[in-house]
Amino acid sequence: MTTTDAPAPTRRIARVALDVHLPHLDRFFDYAVPEAMADAAVVGARVRARFAGRTVDGFIVELPDDSAVERLSPLSRVVSSEPVLDAHQIALIRAVADHCAGAFADVMRLAVPPRHAATEAAEQHPWPAPEPSYVPSGALEDAPGGPRFLEALRRGGRLRAHWQVPPRFFTDRDGADDWRRGFVQACVAALDAHRGVLVLVPDVHDVRRMRDALTACLGDGCVAELHSESGPAARYRTYLAASRGRARVMVGTRGACYAPLHDLGLICLWDDGDDLFAEPRAPYPHARDVAALRAAAEPCALLYASYARSCEIERWVESGWLVPLASPAATTRRVCAVVRVAADSDEELRRDPLASAVRIPRRAFETIRAGLASGPVLVQVPRSGYLAALACADCRAPVRCRGCNGPVRADRLPDGGRRLSCRWCGRTMTSWQCPRCGSARLRAPLVGSRRTAEELGRAFPGVVLVDSSGQTVRESVGETPALVVATPGAEPVARAGYAAAVLLDGSLMLGRADLRAAEEALRRWLAAVALVRPAAEGGSVCLVGPPQDAPVQALVRLDPAGFAARELAQRAEAGLPPATAMCAVEGPERVITDFARLAAWPECAEVLGRVELPPSGPGAEPLWRLLVRAPRRAGGELAAAAKKALAVRSAHKEPGAVRVRIDPVDLS
Repeated sequence: MTTTDAPAPTRRIARVALDVHLPHLDRFFDYAVPEAMADAAVVGARVRARFAGRTVDGFIVELPDDSAVERLSPLSRVVSSEPVLDAHQIALIRAVADHCAGAFADVMRLAVPPRHAATEAAEQHPWPAPEPSYVPSGALEDAPGGPRFLEALRRGGRLRAHWQVPPRFFTDRDGADDWRRGFVQACVAALDAHRGVLVLVPDVHDVRRMRDALTACLGDGCVAELHSESGPAARYRTYLAASRGRARVMVGTRGACYAPLHDLGLICLWDDGDDLFAEPRAPYPHARDVAALRAAAEPCALLYASYARSCEIERWVESGWLVPLASPAATTRRVCAVVRVAADSDEELRRDPLASAVRIPRRAFETIRAGLASGPVLVQVPRSGYLAALACADCRAPVRCRGCNGPVRADRLPDGGRRLSCRWCGRTMTSWQCPRCGSARLRAPLVGSRRTAEELGRAFPGVVLVDSSGQTVRESVGETPALVVATPGAEPVARAGYAAAVLLDGSLMLGRADLRAAEEALRRWLAAVALVRPAAEGGSVCLVGPPQDAPVQALVRLDPAGFAARELAQRAEAGLPPATAMCAVEGPERVITDFARLAAWPECAEVLGRVELPPSGPGAEPLWRLLVRAPRRAGGELAAAAKKALAVRSAHKEPGAVRVRIDPVDLS
């Protein structure tokens, strides 16, 4: 009698992404799946496993047939069999981590919200399917190339475009303006192709406005919201609705760019230049780049839209990666408010000899007075507060705190007096004398919104004053005449549009020590112009700033595309991003020196620095910065070199923290 050996049982293997943030351990690990966990261990499930003598969390990213490791440790536990990561997300997280010289675990933390067990176990409410009741007209349909883009979406195409939205005030029957109506049109076109839609906006206020615009067209309850202010339960409920395939339309802030929407057909992103899209946590990805990486990896279309145009978008347009949907500047000027500069001609200087010297010249007062005759007037001020900075009135030396050498500001007291306090340590100064010249007289080179409102209130007695800045941001104002003083981004929406707007302190906005000062100033000014009635209805804008500067001229011409092309060309000449790839390394001097020694930069890279950074606060450790730039084609090699140096430091347990940013948004 012959016997045959029974076949050896096949082992089940789970490849796990562990929640381990050490750069030298940035890889997946194989574990054996015990028989009791076989049904629950699916791709995307949350698990726990032993690693380096402790139990850590993780996600199953793959169920391979074999492993290079002979003896595998078993999984400790399947925390939840709910698949909250899919294959597209895993590939996107890996791509973002490599692009930003970060670890998979760091990006995974940004992509997947914390588990809420009660929400996961609860029965999900029915999720209505989006059913368009109507499609708004105009907007994207009127843009050159817009109808072709929408038609391609209806056919399931993968077009990538940037829509240059004219900065004009217009609302439809549901209160949606041009860019929201255009996004609704694009979303409906993608839904007609039976594809999912993701809309990314900078903040929660924009989320709610975009949700309302989509709901008015698609029906109640079918639009999902994903943002940090939702609360843990609501956020996880929305995330599960997407991962389970119930939600087909989602609106969210930067974290929503990783949302697991099924059969994604379109990503829309509004105003990529807003710094709220820049992630403040490592590895510091920008939502604009994440959206681009996702559109390149998944079969979906991509639509950026903004009033301005960032240099990053301009580089993609010039390379042909994005198609521009933009009207000529002359056409844009016909439908928008007219923009003038306070001291833009010799004739104006003859009328007002101090127009180029005073903060609020004659033309600005005339613009306010004329606007108040027919509605509210917007006054945009760069800073909130009362007197945001102080200097000696005689020698112009900045006022500094005696204790920590921090900047000093002045606040208005209820009794009408002023209080000097340090912006770093909060110490109150009862008296001050200039250490350079001995003077006790003060001047304010930077005036805040409250002080501006006080000055305008004296100039226009009896007019209603509204201050929208800091912690007191107004959502909207009515149609009656009022003076609305607001900081950039905090401007209330006027129900019928502002009759006029005055943009103050243009020189201060342009003079900031920031690579993007001019680009950011133009972006903020165009956002204010978009709140003002068209010139045909009497709308006008007055900018107080240097008339010869390129951003000011671009605002007058309403030509952000021309300004972006010029700015990108200048950055290419200077070797600055985004024309070149750049890596910024920050940390204590000794750490930066060691990092530079370990990094094997590409041969074409150029090392700049080390440079000591200004102190960030009282008693802060001095930080240094090292910049490394390379041709754009070597951007991947630059990030890989930085990541390898981080891994070596981590493996050797080198002391001291180091911050690495690829193509940093801020270089000030």
